[in-house]
Amino acid sequence: MSDEEEKQYFKGRGAQLNPHNKFLKDVYVKEHDEGIDDWEETDRKTSFLFENSKTIVNKVDSPDVGMAYSLNPYQGCEHGCTYCYARNSHQYWGYSAGLEFERKIIVKKDAPALFKKFLEKKGWDASTISLSGNTDCYQPAERKFKLTRQLLEIALEYKQPIGMITKNSLILRDQDLLQEMARQNLCMVYVSINSLNEDLRQVMEPRTTTAKQRFKIVEQLSKAGIPVGVMVAPLIPGLSDHEIPKILKSVADAGAIKAGYTIVRLNGAIAQIFEDWLHKNFPDRFEKVWHMIQSCHGGHVNDSRFGDRMRGDGNIAKMIKDSFKLHCRLNGLNTNEIILDHSLFKVPSDQMSLF
Repeated sequence: MSDEEEKQYFKGRGAQLNPHNKFLKDVYVKEHDEGIDDWEETDRKTSFLFENSKTIVNKVDSPDVGMAYSLNPYQGCEHGCTYCYARNSHQYWGYSAGLEFERKIIVKKDAPALFKKFLEKKGWDASTISLSGNTDCYQPAERKFKLTRQLLEIALEYKQPIGMITKNSLILRDQDLLQEMARQNLCMVYVSINSLNEDLRQVMEPRTTTAKQRFKIVEQLSKAGIPVGVMVAPLIPGLSDHEIPKILKSVADAGAIKAGYTIVRLNGAIAQIFEDWLHKNFPDRFEKVWHMIQSCHGGHVNDSRFGDRMRGDGNIAKMIKDSFKLHCRLNGLNTNEIILDHSLFKVPSDQMSLF
């Protein structure tokens, strides 16, 4: 990175630009550094926007994401992961998938009330609901707003099975709730770990917790009797795929019982964001990494076909698949299926009067 590029680099952020929102007709650009354009310099802090939603639980129609329903108390995510597929969805709210995704966090303050309303629908079959199907429910905003904890309290009260995935150690705050849910076979937690390289994490996932802290999450929750899996996702060919053996051994030693992976895919605005980030942080490896990603998706950086989009195809994708499968077997991962108990679900008696 040149001295001039380093001056313009937004440290502590993943994206380094705001791609145009394809749903908006107007485009705003900065023409010079003085005058009215100073607004951008004051817009670097994270802001929280409160939204009154109509619903909070969404049915997931995609057959290859491993969830039937998702629940997201926040939109946008301050973690700032450059590759995050949720960036594109920020455009539906009128914002950019780039820096605005990390700086403008939408807080669904009525999420707990909407969750109760959903669970009390006639005919609800208590299918597992996944927290963080889109953005991380334990991102920094959760420390302030505590929506995720309220949602877990409701899930425990109704005996509603919950799946979770996070890369933030704030989840340990809620160990008491998760432990009680696990005792009744009502929860499964996944921790996202895609690299042990701290220098890489700091630029690729700038506001997330370290790999060391993520191992602590796995170890502490596992010792508390909570089933824990790990998503090694996304693997980036040429940057992190070589870490598969060490990651899987480390998570197995920490107590994880399940592991899955995806290969990075850069759909929509994410392609521009990631390409810019890769150029600025790894200029010497840019061509190699970019072409390796393309080789996993039929010559493109994204493949939207169900079944192929998450794992890719071609020689590099096959080598990653074979390595992952081998080291899961060597470390005793994925030997048992975790099936949560849906039979305990019950609307509390004090809510029955509402029907």
